[in-house]
Amino acid sequence: MTPVTVTRGTSPIVLAQPHSGTWLPDEVLEALEPSARELVDTDWRIPELYEGLLPDATVVRAEFNRYVIDANRPPDDASLYPGQNTTGLVPLHDFDARPIWRSAPDEAETARRLALYHAPYHEALRGELERAKAQHGFAILYDCHSIRSEAPYLFDGTLADLNIGTNSGASCSPVIERAVERTCKEAEGFTSVLNGRFKGGWTTRHYGQPDRGVHAVQMEIAQSAYLETEAPPFALSPEKSARLRGVLARVFAAIEDSFGEIA
Repeated sequence: MTPVTVTRGTSPIVLAQPHSGTWLPDEVLEALEPSARELVDTDWRIPELYEGLLPDATVVRAEFNRYVIDANRPPDDASLYPGQNTTGLVPLHDFDARPIWRSAPDEAETARRLALYHAPYHEALRGELERAKAQHGFAILYDCHSIRSEAPYLFDGTLADLNIGTNSGASCSPVIERAVERTCKEAEGFTSVLNGRFKGGWTTRHYGQPDRGVHAVQMEIAQSAYLETEAPPFALSPEKSARLRGVLARVFAAIEDSFGEIA
């Protein structure tokens, strides 16, 4: 299995999909607790949700599941949200605080997975951002995520439908941030928040350097906004997903309208 798939486009927008993969190497599958084998913490149906919305965009997708190693965590496993419950580079517990492993990976195994999966994903992502910037003078990383709308271990209450993360404004131009926030606020039937519980993971924080011409936005979508149910088999709802895809298409159009102000 190739750990990362790249679909190259001509747009300055690069779509990152670090958590939608479901592939597990045999040795990882065998080490999982039975309850973890349903991979419930996956960003389900993200590739289908975004398919065709921005045909010229580049897509960088991790094929491995986040239980193998989390491509949106820093290599040193430093917490992105100090003082809050979260999951690590190789998560030990799922979003319900249940143990994932029958035998947890040790440091050597984590280092092996970093080299085999995490590093190739980021090498590909970095390369595509550099290529887009060389071609256009700037690049925009749009980090595609989703999560259950309720996960008490991670956050209180019910999550907004559209959770925009810009590392509190540090990862992109204010022009882009305003464009995305305004479009989401105007989306009828959807709730949204800017830099709430999810301000952007390591991908957004690491690559988002607007002073160097690379802008990054994370979009964390509540799965109740586009799935039939937030449980296996995590089927896409045709009606819900069609409405949401309309909103996401307008988000991309708003970002594209900002190109002239950031070029």
